[in-house]
Amino acid sequence: MMMRMSLASRSGLLIFFLFSPAWAQLPAAPPNPPPDDRYKADILLIVAHPDDDSLAAPYLAKAIYEQHKHVSVIYGTRGNAGGNAVGNEQAASLGAVREIEGRRALASMGILDVWFLNGPDTPGQDVLHSLETWGHGASLEQVVRLVRLTRPEVILTWLPVYVAGENHDDHQAAGVLATEAFDLSGDPVAFAEQVEAPRNRTAISNYGEGLHPWQPKKIYYFSDATHFEFLERRGPQYKTSDVSPSKGVSYATIATDAWMNDKSQLPANRVELNQYLNQYLYEPVRFVLGKSLVKGNTMGDVFEGITPGPISYVRSREYEPIAKQGISLEFGGPWAYYRKFWRAHNLDHLAQLLSPETALGGPDNSVWVPLLIRNDTDAAKQVTLRSVLPPGWTEKPGPMIYSVGAHDTYPVQANLVAPASQKDSWQQLTWTAETEGKPIGSVTLRVHVNYNGVPQ
Repeated sequence: MMMRMSLASRSGLLIFFLFSPAWAQLPAAPPNPPPDDRYKADILLIVAHPDDDSLAAPYLAKAIYEQHKHVSVIYGTRGNAGGNAVGNEQAASLGAVREIEGRRALASMGILDVWFLNGPDTPGQDVLHSLETWGHGASLEQVVRLVRLTRPEVILTWLPVYVAGENHDDHQAAGVLATEAFDLSGDPVAFAEQVEAPRNRTAISNYGEGLHPWQPKKIYYFSDATHFEFLERRGPQYKTSDVSPSKGVSYATIATDAWMNDKSQLPANRVELNQYLNQYLYEPVRFVLGKSLVKGNTMGDVFEGITPGPISYVRSREYEPIAKQGISLEFGGPWAYYRKFWRAHNLDHLAQLLSPETALGGPDNSVWVPLLIRNDTDAAKQVTLRSVLPPGWTEKPGPMIYSVGAHDTYPVQANLVAPASQKDSWQQLTWTAETEGKPIGSVTLRVHVNYNGVPQ
C-alpha cells in the first residue's frame, strides 16, 4: 500500500509541475529555420564552360517558360583558355569576359543563380587531366555543397564517356563531378561539416555550414559527340523547332538569342555562324538517362515520376575490384578509368552505348592510345604486342616485347599518325598480344580521321 501511495504521490507531483503556471511560463525555443527556398532549384545544370549551356538551352527554355521550372547552373571553369572572336583579352581577362557573357546569356532566360568552381580551362580529351588540374576533391566538395544548397530534383550534365567529337576533357570532368555529387549529396557522412548545424548562426566565426543532405531524383546526360546514333532510345528528346506557346517563337530561337551574348565564342564568319544556328533548328536536344530513383520510363519527360519533397538517400555500388586471372590486354587512360567509374556509380548501361572510339588528337593527324598489359599470375611474363593498322598509318613504339612482373600492369603509350588522304573517314586500329607463343587477347579502337580542335 505504501508503494502505491508513493507512486500516486509522484504522479501528482509530475502533474503539478507540468501544469503549474511557473512551468507554462518557460520561454519557447526560437524556430529552426528551414532550408533557404530562395535557392531551391528544379533543375541544376552542371557544365564546364560559359556557353556549354547552349546545347541544353532549347530544353531549358521549354522547362522554364512552359513548365515554370527554376533552373540553376554550375560552371566548372570560366573558359579562360578559349579563343576570343572579338578582342585581345586572353587568359584570366578572357575568363572575366566569359563569366559576364555566361551570366548575361542565362539571365536572358531568367536564370540568375549561377556559380563558378574556379577550375582552370584545360583543353584536351583526357578526363583525368581536367580532374587533376581542377583539384578533383576540392571541386567535388563545392559541387556537393551547391547540390545541398539548391536541392534540385534533376541534374543535367555532360556525358561521362570518351567519344569521337569535341570530347572536351572539361566536359567529361563536369559529368564525373555531377555524377559523384548525385551519389554523395544525400550521404550525411560525405563532407559532414557541410551538414553540421552552426553553434550560433547569427554570430561570426561559425564552422558548421547548416545545410541538409539532399538526394536528387534523376540525372541526365548530353553529349558533344559528332555522331548521334548511340543516343537514340536512351532518353527523352526535345525538338528545338517546336514553338513556345508563351513566347510565340521556337525554343531554338530563344536559345540562340541567349547564345548571342557569348560573343567571344561565336564564329566570326557569318556563314559559319548561320550553320551553327541552323543546327538548332535541325537537331533535337538528346538526353541519356543516367539514373532515376523514381518510377518512370526511359523515354519519358525529364520530370516524369517526380513529386515535390525529399526522398531517402540511395547508396551507389561504389568501387568493387573485378577478380582477373592470367594475362590480359586492355585500353588504359580514360577508358580504363570509365570502366571502373561506371560500375562504381551504377551506370553499367553507359558501357553499352558504343565501342571504344576517338578522333584525331591534333592537326598533325596524330592519335594517342594508352594500353595496359595486365599480369594477374604469380610469375613474370614476356608479352609481345603488335598492331594491325590501316594502310599508310605509322606507330611508335611499334611491335615490342614487354616484361610484365607478377601481379603488375605495364602501361603502353602508343602514338600513331594517320595519312591525310583518309580525312573524314572512320578507320579501325587493333592491337594483339601473345605470351609463350599463345594469344592472350586483342583490343580494337574506331578512329574518326578528323581533328575537332581539342588535343588529346
